[in-house]
Amino acid sequence: MPAQSTPPSPASPAPPATPAGFLRSAPEAAAELSWAGQGWLAAGEPLGDRPDATEVTRLRTLRALTVRWPAAEVPTGAVIGLAAAGVPLHAAASPAWVEPGLARLLAAWTPEESGGGPRSVTDLRREEQSVRLRRHGLRSRDAAATPTVSVVMSSMRPHLLGSALAQIARQRRVETEVLLALHGVPAGHEAVRRALRECGLPVMVIEADAATPFGEALNLAASRASGEYVAKWDDDDWYGPEHLADLLLARSYAGADIVGAAAEFFYLEPLNATVRRTDYTSEIWSDHVAGGTILLDRARYAELGGFPPLPRGVDAGFLKAAHAAGARIYRTHGLGYVLRRSVSADHTWRLSLAHFLRVATNQWRGFRPSLILEGP
Repeated sequence: MPAQSTPPSPASPAPPATPAGFLRSAPEAAAELSWAGQGWLAAGEPLGDRPDATEVTRLRTLRALTVRWPAAEVPTGAVIGLAAAGVPLHAAASPAWVEPGLARLLAAWTPEESGGGPRSVTDLRREEQSVRLRRHGLRSRDAAATPTVSVVMSSMRPHLLGSALAQIARQRRVETEVLLALHGVPAGHEAVRRALRECGLPVMVIEADAATPFGEALNLAASRASGEYVAKWDDDDWYGPEHLADLLLARSYAGADIVGAAAEFFYLEPLNATVRRTDYTSEIWSDHVAGGTILLDRARYAELGGFPPLPRGVDAGFLKAAHAAGARIYRTHGLGYVLRRSVSADHTWRLSLAHFLRVATNQWRGFRPSLILEGP
């Protein structure tokens, strides 16, 4: 008998698009996303029910897609898929059958609302819309249990603890525990006791004397972690209420071992000025993320041996060693994070204020974070 040929197996569908590849500035005007009777058209071309990276790449150069909803209910998988990929979407009004949360998001921003304004601001408002849509789309598509995060922080500045702990306490969509290494500061210090009393979170305090290297103080705290994930937190920076949730979303869609944010916004305290640098592209694989935003699985942290027991250069040393060990590092957006820069002696990485002015793409007077930070 002639040998029977085996029919080829159908090709696996391409995975849905993620925010990877988002462009901060779009050179082309907005186009339309419209229902064509049997499916959606994006900028005039058919779009699958689960848009993949190839389909979304051609839309990245557009300022936005304006959604033209039909009166009657239709499948919305393609729209949710574009939102999950961070494609900026807009609709001034949506019919009653559209999910209310999505309808509100689409109406909250318009590509034309800042016409004539500074390009730096209009691009930032567009990226903020992208971030909000990513959150909505990814959570609509992939519901998950509330993760537990052990937040590790070392501090020798008691006057900053109240603000730092309050920002951890306002984190949404995660359960947190705080592992606080007091570095040369007694637990009985009045500012420490007040901050702990007002925090409202479980805080485990570890005392390390001033001679203990900074990296070792972090490891002493992290050794007490019980959460699924370990996240590093800096006591002098500002974090948005969905900072941890955004990192966990990025870890999920990227499949990364380590995630962190781009170091974009800096508040230069002596100058009362905010600068933004955009040379650190976001939504990419990288060997560098902002040190105060490092997050990884607790077991992976243990495998990597923790932070190097050094007095400074701890974040860079950890990431370098992790990269050399084959850890995959992903850098997501930095809109929910602002680094405070005072005089160089106050920081473990000692760069002058002039350095930050030189590398800044934008500069504003006063404290001017992205709206994603949600205050203060």
